[in-house]
Amino acid sequence: MSYIGSKPASKPVVASDIDPTVITGQTALAVAPADTDEFLISDAGTLKRLDASLIGGGKVLQVVSTVKTDTFDTTSQTYVAVTGLSASITPSATSSKVLIHVVISMGTGSYTAHYTLRRGSSTDLLIGDAASNRSRVTAVPNPGDTDTTRKLDSVPTVFLDTPNTTSATTYQPYIKIRQSGHTIYVNRNANDNDASAYDPRVTSTITLMEIGA
Repeated sequence: MSYIGSKPASKPVVASDIDPTVITGQTALAVAPADTDEFLISDAGTLKRLDASLIGGGKVLQVVSTVKTDTFDTTSQTYVAVTGLSASITPSATSSKVLIHVVISMGTGSYTAHYTLRRGSSTDLLIGDAASNRSRVTAVPNPGDTDTTRKLDSVPTVFLDTPNTTSATTYQPYIKIRQSGHTIYVNRNANDNDASAYDPRVTSTITLMEIGA
């Protein structure tokens, strides 16, 4: 092999051999590498390029959470959003998944309510299969206490969604009451007397985690 000038010395590369304007704190990544970023690795002595998208699959890339401590109620027989209990996340890649964890606390008196988890305002997630005229829901809180007006159900929901987007995406519980003339409550029971031993105020939460592909 011929060379222009002197043949390079056969020795290990040391810090003095590297141009400090190329590799320095000035060029260090300030955030997690994007999928299109590249690294050089040695594969049995051969330098190869490695895309960042191939590194670290399954990592939690970001977490967003909302806690609702106030109350909400509705008499609607069609689904309405639970105000103050939503969270929005912007995935960093279309291949990312979103792990959703919801705990919603509901009091229904003597009538059942329906609850569904939605992406946006119309996409139902985690609902039962279609079966004629039967409702398809995420969960149904039912009264079960001897005094149903004091009943509170804290319903946990965990779901791994694939939104396939890098746009801001909102998740939120929607609820409705089964029969007209009745009310479903969030973070309180139907009785709600000012009695510290029987009628508590509780919380509901929603947490979103972006999971790298």
